[in-house]
Amino acid sequence: MQKETIRAKGHGNVTARHRTTLEFTKEKHLTPKGDCILAIDADRGLQEFSEKFKSAMRDNDALLEIIMSCDGVSETVRARGHPKLPLTHPTDMVIRKSDFICNRTLAIKADKASIDLSRKLIEKLKEGKDVEVEFRIKK
Repeated sequence: MQKETIRAKGHGNVTARHRTTLEFTKEKHLTPKGDCILAIDADRGLQEFSEKFKSAMRDNDALLEIIMSCDGVSETVRARGHPKLPLTHPTDMVIRKSDFICNRTLAIKADKASIDLSRKLIEKLKEGKDVEVEFRIKK
């Protein structure tokens, strides 16, 4: 199993209202317009993920589990890989319900977007708490 883990922080402007995506970023600020962004100041971006992980994500059968843990609350999102994923963006990691692919896309066909997540988790993120996000590829 291929796995990557990032550590990031919530922010007072986290709203998690986006209906089709969720995002983690290395950026250090968040405006209220970023309604899909769950955490900022990530310690790594897509560009820094291992080549083994990226190769595994480019398999049509790749199933990605995204496990977010924040101050005793955790949630899992499942999404798919795709052969055309570039996985090259230096700061952003976007998980999409759709099958749209760009260099910010980590996974597609997700079972949840930011609006679908537990409000307990979102409240912790709004408080600026630290979050650990584990990306596990299952086939």
